[in-house]
Amino acid sequence: MTKKRILVTSALPYINGIKHLGNLAGSMLPADVYARYQRARERETLFICATDEHGTPAELAALEEGLPVAEYCAKWWAVQKQLCEGFGLSFDHFGRSSSIQNRELTQHFAKVLWERGHIEERTTRQVYSLDDKRFLPDRYVIGTCPHCNYDRARGDQCENCTRVLDPADLKSPRSALSGSSQIELRDSKHLFLKQAAFSDELRKWIGTRTEWPNLVSSIALKWLDEGLQDRGITRDLAWGVPVNAETWGPNPQGKQPDAESLKGKVFYVWFDAPIEYIGATKEWADAAPESNSRDWKSWWQGDSARENVRYVEFMGKDNVPFHTVGFPVTILGANEKWKLVDQIKGFNWLNYYGGKFSTSQKRGIFMDTALEILPPDYWRWYLTANAPESADSSFTWQHFADTVNKDLADVLGNFVNRTLKFTDSKFGQAIPDGGTPGPKETKLTDELERRFGIYSVFLEEIQLRKAAAELRAIWVLGNEYLADAAPWTTIRTDRNAAALSIRTAFNLIRLFACLSSPVIPFAAGAMARSLNLNPKTLLWPKGKIAEELVVLKPGHTFNVPGQGDVMFAKISPEQIAAWETRFGNSGA
Repeated sequence: MTKKRILVTSALPYINGIKHLGNLAGSMLPADVYARYQRARERETLFICATDEHGTPAELAALEEGLPVAEYCAKWWAVQKQLCEGFGLSFDHFGRSSSIQNRELTQHFAKVLWERGHIEERTTRQVYSLDDKRFLPDRYVIGTCPHCNYDRARGDQCENCTRVLDPADLKSPRSALSGSSQIELRDSKHLFLKQAAFSDELRKWIGTRTEWPNLVSSIALKWLDEGLQDRGITRDLAWGVPVNAETWGPNPQGKQPDAESLKGKVFYVWFDAPIEYIGATKEWADAAPESNSRDWKSWWQGDSARENVRYVEFMGKDNVPFHTVGFPVTILGANEKWKLVDQIKGFNWLNYYGGKFSTSQKRGIFMDTALEILPPDYWRWYLTANAPESADSSFTWQHFADTVNKDLADVLGNFVNRTLKFTDSKFGQAIPDGGTPGPKETKLTDELERRFGIYSVFLEEIQLRKAAAELRAIWVLGNEYLADAAPWTTIRTDRNAAALSIRTAFNLIRLFACLSSPVIPFAAGAMARSLNLNPKTLLWPKGKIAEELVVLKPGHTFNVPGQGDVMFAKISPEQIAAWETRFGNSGA
């Protein structure tokens, strides 16, 4: 049973530059499709995202651009926000993990966890670069992964096998700043979150998450089966949420933290980044202090949030461990009735010609160039219809063009365009009156009812590829009906019968707009406007589909596409060839 309030979060895109289509397909777009669907059902929905701004990559990227790191982050937050809006990502708030709200919440969680005995101090051996004259945080160290022998593994995680690492684990380590291998281990005091103590509680909790896809639960259980390790949550960096140990009380053993040794350190980015889901919600509330409806705690804390909010997270598989172990330990350890996630929708990777999209190596298609080339719904449809849910999927320009041409241009666009133009030429710019529904309409209605039910279930269950296939099948039903009714022929002998099929087709356009709005909202809006309807009225059908096919009455006016105007222009072989030349047709 779906709870009446829906909280949706997308994995936070990292601040370093423009995101590629793999980032879009693996979290932000599917989260948007789901949030739009829930809103269409008129369920109270809050969709939250933010940029992840702390950690060493931000420092390194800012250094490369010659900007102070805070200025660098502000610049790229604005760029990412604009691109997200260009793709129609309907966040209620797009925040920043460097916000004052997140800083205060992160410091609050750390204080509570310390005072409850779930954080402890440990002196660790940290990598120090003699040439750089500084400690090197984990991402500043690169080397060979001890598990898969990938030779550019980072000190926090191997992007090849996704195993979480410590810099000391790497073989042949070297500085990411200078490339120097003149590094050594030195003592440094840090804070550790005692994750291992929560192993049994996490296993029990994960066992209750029966909705999780196998991809998510298997990754979570693998971590537990291999033996959960405590995790260092501080780093020797200047950029991040400062450790404020001087404000903490004693732990259960009566020990105060060594505030002097911890001075100047910041919290590890993977400690503060998930807390930003809560922080961004508070940013949303603080942005409209006069609004009584923006009670951020009602979404996140207390019995009401636990009982009346369904919380769904979207992320790529590499983010799963931090959301099934690290963040839940923070929530459980604080013991303050914070909301735990109900459903985690994890995705495999979208690859580019079999190789990985890469921000650092600028391989693949990025959000800015995608919008430069084609309208957003072309990408939204393709990435939803080919969502990497059960396995990695691979983008090729030919497959992209085939999907767009066969689904959007030949099926949906063709149905809308020929209905509008034929009606204008034979009946004028108003829906004609005529005939009583007969066997053709009954057959159409029955099949639409069946398909609509399946489509709704797939969206509710967040099975996006299957949902897209059902949506296309619904569009196909419209084309098959029109081909069978053949008003362009029938009008010669039975004008009323032709008028009936045309009136039905117009109501199908409206229905298609309603059902398509979560996936291709721009096209849905265009369909609504062509029927002189407000796109905001495109709500999910509540009754029988037969009722949806009589909403638009005879005499209702519509707008005719201009000469040569089509909803979706086909992608030509020449365009494919040009894009393969520009972007490459290899994952190498």
